[in-house]
Amino acid sequence: MASVIHSFDPPERFVAGTVGPPGQRTFFLQARAGARVTSVALEKQQVSVLAERIDELLDELLRTDEGSSTIPAVSPVALEANGPLEQPIVEEFRAGTMTLSWDASDERVVVEVFPFTEESVVEPGTPEEEIDEPEPEEILVVRLPAGLARAFSKRAQRVVGAGRPSCPFCGGPVDPAGHLCPRANGFRRTTTSAD
Repeated sequence: MASVIHSFDPPERFVAGTVGPPGQRTFFLQARAGARVTSVALEKQQVSVLAERIDELLDELLRTDEGSSTIPAVSPVALEANGPLEQPIVEEFRAGTMTLSWDASDERVVVEVFPFTEESVVEPGTPEEEIDEPEPEEILVVRLPAGLARAFSKRAQRVVGAGRPSCPFCGGPVDPAGHLCPRANGFRRTTTSAD
């Protein structure tokens, strides 16, 4: 059976966003072209890493002059999408593996998102020749001009940072009622604490 490929080349909009209150947020990647919208659920850490890697890729291209004429050093304000996710949100799949590349032929950042499956989980130390990767049922492929990729990265970093505040002692997330901080020997710390 052939994979369903949700392809956006380029999308009118490609963003990371969330649903739910801090501490209980569900993260999504969402691509839109016309009336067609694809939403993929993923983990907060995946959003953070994708945004960092996009910036690193574009920064490296700027340093090597490979695409410096079309790659902005910062996110173009005109391309920033600050609105909420498109409604209704229909989750196509939960993200597992993601790949990131640069297509020099048309100067696009290419993001491929594959679904998470139990079969794709590999035990550490498994020889490469014994790994049998199943054919994915669905794939999200987004081809972004460099400016839109920078705008995606900026918003994604802002979305990740908008969650619960971090504990100044251990770095863990602090709920409104505080948290049990391992660096405080189990005492409850709150963000309103004077310490």
